[in-house]
Amino acid sequence: MSKRVSIGSWAYTIGPYAEHPIGFDTVIGRLKELGFDAVELGAFPPHPNPGNPNGPDDEWPGAMPEKSQREELRAKMAETGLAFSGIAANLWGEKLINTDDQSKYISEFKKNAEFARDLGIGGIRVDTVQPPTILREIDYQTAMDRVVGAWKTCCDIAADHGLYVTWEFEPGFAFNKPSDVVRIHEAVGKDNFGILYDTCHGQMAGVVGARQEGEKETFASQVDLLRMLNGRINHVHLIDSDNTCHKDAQGNDETSAHPPFGLGVLDFDEIMPALVRASRLPDDFWTIDLCFWPDAWAATEQCKKFVDGLVERYG
Repeated sequence: MSKRVSIGSWAYTIGPYAEHPIGFDTVIGRLKELGFDAVELGAFPPHPNPGNPNGPDDEWPGAMPEKSQREELRAKMAETGLAFSGIAANLWGEKLINTDDQSKYISEFKKNAEFARDLGIGGIRVDTVQPPTILREIDYQTAMDRVVGAWKTCCDIAADHGLYVTWEFEPGFAFNKPSDVVRIHEAVGKDNFGILYDTCHGQMAGVVGARQEGEKETFASQVDLLRMLNGRINHVHLIDSDNTCHKDAQGNDETSAHPPFGLGVLDFDEIMPALVRASRLPDDFWTIDLCFWPDAWAATEQCKKFVDGLVERYG
């Protein structure tokens, strides 16, 4: 069976789209027109989400705290003919590394796991929440122990809800060196825990070494990084890289830029065979990620055509 093509809905709600997000119904309508098989849900306003992490849901756009609301959404997706390839949980308002009490993070994770289960979603994305500079304040081992401890608990919660957990490592968050990724994956040690490999983050974290604290740790190519991560990858995001980071409001490097295919430097005919060999996917989705791209809506069609070509050759 060939891979099913998805795209992350967050591309149309955050960054350049934060002030004028594209509604979820509009998004799924357009994706269906373009022949997508699925959408990956950014579960935060205004798109469907489990509710306000900090208070009442009444004025929280897209909140679906009730089971009936989730059943309606699931029925709408079935009618549209689109699957959910995964969910990006809204955990960025929580503390993970800079506190010895991860109970709020874990509670919010559980709420997102219940939401994912109710929508029939198989996997839930996490990251380390705090920027790499947090390691200037919290010693490395303490920081790692906090992440690993919380994620072990989260993996158990996910397993209870029939979900896998996938960690998206990237320059903008702590533990962005290849050896960190392997170390944490091994320390969590749960069967339903794996690495989300984004081809843009793979370039920036594994080849460029963007925002790495201390001595840089890089490879000559993503193929070498993928060899290191062999068997650990359980979810895939595809997009190009121009070897730069997206800038924050102050003009500082934040995380990887996600230029559409053809606007970067990646050789996908070199990367894809290695990525396929290194992956152990629990499903058949490949997801396009246009996060922070200023004209993601217009770029969506071209990106779909490009990934269709990858599916033909490698999927």
